[in-house]
Amino acid sequence: MDSALTTVGLPIALGIIMLGLGLSLVPDDFRRVARHPKAVAVALACQLVLLPLFCFGLVKVLDLSPLLAIGMLLLAASPGGTSANLYSHLFRGDVALNVTLTAINSIVAIVTLPVITNLAISHYGLEDEVSLQFTKVVEVFAVVLVPVAIGMLIRQRAAGFAARMDKPVRIGSAVILGVLVLGILLDQREDVGDYIADVGLAAALFCAVSLVVGYVVPRAAGIRESEAIASSMEIGVHNGTLAIFVAVEVLDSTRMSVPAAVYSVFMFIFAALWGLLLTRYLARDTASARSTPVG
Repeated sequence: MDSALTTVGLPIALGIIMLGLGLSLVPDDFRRVARHPKAVAVALACQLVLLPLFCFGLVKVLDLSPLLAIGMLLLAASPGGTSANLYSHLFRGDVALNVTLTAINSIVAIVTLPVITNLAISHYGLEDEVSLQFTKVVEVFAVVLVPVAIGMLIRQRAAGFAARMDKPVRIGSAVILGVLVLGILLDQREDVGDYIADVGLAAALFCAVSLVVGYVVPRAAGIRESEAIASSMEIGVHNGTLAIFVAVEVLDSTRMSVPAAVYSVFMFIFAALWGLLLTRYLARDTASARSTPVG
């Protein structure tokens, strides 16, 4: 997939998306961890430990080919996407927690993403063919973190402009991801049917489990409802653009990017359906509580 879409468009697309994230961040988003440590710790444990382990078990049970399996684990290691904040807002989640989780996870992923990806590469015996080297990791996260820092600086210097740009950038990010997904599927059109047959079930199951685990585990840990919804969206809505960028530009494998592309299709649909389900359940629960006589 050595085209302008990947060599020029993909880095620019990722930069725009991360700039948009920076426009929504302030330093207090990082300090908020100290005030809400439990919610952040539970969500990060789900995203950094439970989901990669589940994903590894899933690709083994479904017997995915090595490149597709590594692509799935690369996706599992990717932090939450900026669209998670939008879904959280739509479905009564704690958006401030989403912003904090995205910010923290984007930093933590500097370590966890290459570790998980290289473990997957080693497990499948492909060290001689592909590897996520430290210098490449630095390049990737320069593309990720520099735009975030610029966005935060713009937010600090021109808060009104940042607020006005928030919604257009979020919508633009979703459109950019859609174009990337379409580009990958078109580039791989001769094999796309086989890829969807091979990885479609894995992507759909991983997406559904990510959303459910992101909600159920925090609730079981005593996290309040709005924070659990935020956690669910953060864990279920991965940064597919970052996974695609690493697969194509760093690991030089379009095939590895297919799981992220297929997942992104399910992600937008499943997150909306899950949010509607949670909202309707909460609405009934609230109505029931209001109608119950006191005493």
